[in-house]
Amino acid sequence: MSNLWNLNTLRERSSVDLPGETIPALFRAGARLRTDQVWMRQKKLGLWRSWSWTQAAQQVEEIGNGLLSLGFAAGERASILSNTVVEWVLTDLAVLSCGGVSSGIYPTDAAPQVHYLCEDSDSVVIFVEDDEQLDKVLEVRDQLPRLRQIVVFDMDGLRTMQDPMVMSLDALRERGRQWSQAQPGALQARCDACQPDDLAILVYTSGTTGKPKGAMHRHRGLVYSVRGLSTVLPQDAQDERMAFLPLCHIVERVGGAYHSIYTGARLNFVENPQTIPENVREIAPTVFAAVPRVWEKLYSGVMIALKDSGWLQQASFAWGMAVGARIVQLVLAGAPVSAWLKLQFILARLLVLNNVRKILGIHRARVLITGAAPISPDLIRWYLALGVPMFEAWGMTETCGAATSTPPGQIRPGSIGQAAPYNEVRIDPVTSEILVRGPNVFAGYLNLPDKTAEAIDAQGWLHTGDVGTVDAEGFYRITDRMKDIIITAGGKNITPSELENDLKFSPYITDAVVIGDRRPFLTAIIMIDQDNVEKFAQDREVPFSNYASLTRSTEVQQLIQDEVDRVNRSVARVEQIKKFFLLDTQLTAEDEELTPTMKLKRKLVETKYASPIEAMYRSPT
Repeated sequence: MSNLWNLNTLRERSSVDLPGETIPALFRAGARLRTDQVWMRQKKLGLWRSWSWTQAAQQVEEIGNGLLSLGFAAGERASILSNTVVEWVLTDLAVLSCGGVSSGIYPTDAAPQVHYLCEDSDSVVIFVEDDEQLDKVLEVRDQLPRLRQIVVFDMDGLRTMQDPMVMSLDALRERGRQWSQAQPGALQARCDACQPDDLAILVYTSGTTGKPKGAMHRHRGLVYSVRGLSTVLPQDAQDERMAFLPLCHIVERVGGAYHSIYTGARLNFVENPQTIPENVREIAPTVFAAVPRVWEKLYSGVMIALKDSGWLQQASFAWGMAVGARIVQLVLAGAPVSAWLKLQFILARLLVLNNVRKILGIHRARVLITGAAPISPDLIRWYLALGVPMFEAWGMTETCGAATSTPPGQIRPGSIGQAAPYNEVRIDPVTSEILVRGPNVFAGYLNLPDKTAEAIDAQGWLHTGDVGTVDAEGFYRITDRMKDIIITAGGKNITPSELENDLKFSPYITDAVVIGDRRPFLTAIIMIDQDNVEKFAQDREVPFSNYASLTRSTEVQQLIQDEVDRVNRSVARVEQIKKFFLLDTQLTAEDEELTPTMKLKRKLVETKYASPIEAMYRSPT
């Protein structure tokens, strides 16, 4: 995108309508069309390796034939326990090519969760990334009588292992090559026999209010969703995508991998989750989709670095962002931008903003996409001021990805956009719940017919659990989750997500949960941003010995109080947060308090920290 005042360049992409009504059929069509073009790249040990479409297709064939050699039958299930790596995509496509059902497991899940997911999905094969993930499966395999084979991607540290149930991916591929010579055409026949109404994938919900539920998606719905997504997010082989979100999440699986299969966009896999900031600068994606946590982290990194810069850099940045903000205000209002203001913005980009965009890795981005969780409208305006459009999309596992999206040229921070043209969306007139209907809606929850009946009514409407509004132009806004709306002791209805998003706009706050249902006032549980708060403490010579002591220091408590005061100044008195406490444990995705996308689980947090919550209400305000 060359000009902030032109937000319609998203449409400047060609589109190819690939034939095929199943995911493996689409993949085979894409591979035949693109042959030697590079499809996937992955960085390992500092070096980038590439896979062409032909190479990827060959490896999928080998893995698929290897599965057939193991007796893997159509309709059987296989699980994949791994970080986001090329092998994840290859094995997923191989399982589907065999007519099987593919189920992902978060790499942060512990052994008991792995047991539950493999047992619930009835998996007979499980692919694991390395020795760390293998250990989890070995710990519970005696409790999985249906499990026949474990396949390991990376055998480093396992070369001497002798276990008849465990084999390397390379060994499976070799079996596949031998099988294909003895049984030529067997995999093609299995792939051709796969029908649109066959079950394709299981995507397990995060389980924030109970055990994870396996959302069932058929090939028909997946292909329909991918074709539909291409109408609202056009991309082609010129585009660079970054693959880093978990592939067992619907966003990266459908919006990343499957959308790339359909459009030909290149997938670039990061080295590991810790190298995302440097990898994004190398990749410089043209289409960059991420969850709010990523956008918040990138923003806070810039703001903290700015505090260490000289006064001239700070002044230049402030001026450049102010120019961008004025243009954003005009563009969002539909007003013309003067030639003088455009000239100032060009100068601001040359002097400072282009450098900020390169630091973030978004200097080539045609569009930034945020979804999977609410985001602060102010944060969207911040990225817009840099000169890159940021669109919001909304959907869920059960809608197979995006059900609403921002139309190009009509960005409205705080709105999740209009209903995607491939499904219907409406607001329940009684409960204000957002309802979705269309071929993209999932086929139900595995082994849970009662839960399926609760989710999809007799008219086919999916009850999403999100409460929202819609304006006269069809733009939707989410006000909160139905279960999260707070009704104070005084009868005031409060949507905590708005307050939480405002708190997370601070570079010092990673996440927050606002408490107050049937309470006399609002309080908050806050998780600090460790890197930024540690730097704050070091710069001011605040003593601390560990994470817990950092959160308890007077200076850090005051720092967060200032951020809470900032949010309180923008809301009515009844909506103000009177007290807070800081989590004194450094949480990771392996901790039960966090979802795999690093969001605090509201109900679990409220239960686990019931004592400190009660203490806030016992002490005088």
